[in-house]
Amino acid sequence: MPREITAYSNPLIKRVRDLRDKRHRREARQFLAEGLRILTEARETGRLPAMLFYAAPSRLHPLVQALVRDVEAAGGEAIETTADILSKLSGKDNPQAVVGVFDEFETSLADLDRSRAGIWLVAERLRDPGNLGTILRTGDAVGAGGLILVGECVDPFSVEAVRASMGALFTVPVVRSDWQPFLHWLRGGPGQLVGLSLDTDIDYRSATYAAPTFLLTGNEAQGMPEGYAAACDLLVKIPMLGKADSLNAAVATAVMAYEVLAQQRG
Repeated sequence: MPREITAYSNPLIKRVRDLRDKRHRREARQFLAEGLRILTEARETGRLPAMLFYAAPSRLHPLVQALVRDVEAAGGEAIETTADILSKLSGKDNPQAVVGVFDEFETSLADLDRSRAGIWLVAERLRDPGNLGTILRTGDAVGAGGLILVGECVDPFSVEAVRASMGALFTVPVVRSDWQPFLHWLRGGPGQLVGLSLDTDIDYRSATYAAPTFLLTGNEAQGMPEGYAAACDLLVKIPMLGKADSLNAAVATAVMAYEVLAQQRG
């Protein structure tokens, strides 16, 4: 049976709230996800939270009941609480109906099967959690095999990134790697590395993409280093007809991903 916590002073509430901080996430190797949609998608992929918090008025919702049942069956804990405490956990004035504490999960390059998808996304030194979450959503939408984060990227398990991914964190494998190990792995099998760049004359719609295509997006402010661009099999650009010199990194990734998808679907 779920237990009830209604006191802010409860030490478990403080410990869970601290997971919004990167240092505490790393120490606990756990992260927060909120919202019925995100937790239900996680449940459908076989990932359940170690702890599930839900507001008392939501107890009769069929999706909340399904989550409570499955979490407890898997040995986790379901906790009924108040909307105010959920707000404290999520950091939002209008909290979602449920908040879950998940154990972090890691995927390595060695775990990836490049033959399972024609599109793979690669982001280099991505700094904005909203961009990371949006790129994950794009990856889910185009059926990408995974997202490979190269270098010092934003934490994919941050509250902001998980929220922005709208559940795609649970459906798209995420790998963190340095550049040289990634390049070594990539060159160990088939794969065309395509970089998004302003320093090329090749229009993204005129190029030919060979599956599996690995789309490399550089840092939001600085783009990709020259050495990374030189390692690409192909550099393409998205034409800019207005005064802006480039698109947002997540938007550019989405535009490219759908062009590659369109070619691969014929």
